[in-house]
Amino acid sequence: MEYKNIVFIGKSLDDFIAGKKGELDWLDMIPNPEQNSMGYYDLMEEIDAIVMGKTTFETVIGFDIDWPYKKHVFVLSHSLKEVPDNLKDKVTLLHGKENDVLDVIHKKGFNNLYIDGRKTVQNFLKADLIDELRISTIPILLGDGIPLFDILPKPLIFNHVKTEVFLDQIVQSHYKRKR
Repeated sequence: MEYKNIVFIGKSLDDFIAGKKGELDWLDMIPNPEQNSMGYYDLMEEIDAIVMGKTTFETVIGFDIDWPYKKHVFVLSHSLKEVPDNLKDKVTLLHGKENDVLDVIHKKGFNNLYIDGRKTVQNFLKADLIDELRISTIPILLGDGIPLFDILPKPLIFNHVKTEVFLDQIVQSHYKRKR
């Protein structure tokens, strides 16, 4: 069975995924009148489920919008004990080491996963469990914020697959892990 863990994320030129208070408004600073998904809908067709951390989950449910995901979401958290009633059939809480969490998810039949959220992405990278990085760079220097990357126990080498420019300003680079 083939498994794939994909990171699809936006970042600033200085590698922050949010401002220092978690601000995300800058991600939408480039006008997008045609609502170009920049590969997001293609990703959703490619994956079976989403894995995110508690902070990302709490950010999404705080957006004052309908639940945005059609795929099942696994939320990694040691402290969350339950999800809102309206999401019980859409969200599963899990905790444990990344390999153990993946075993549980794979046994449920979900093989291709979208990995989202700073700590979750960083922990999966530290465990060398990321197969693809799809990173969109927004042309802004935040100066400070929540970093995308953290210290790794060893270098991880990726091969460049392609780079696309969206809206004449957002540069999205796609990399596959070299194994």
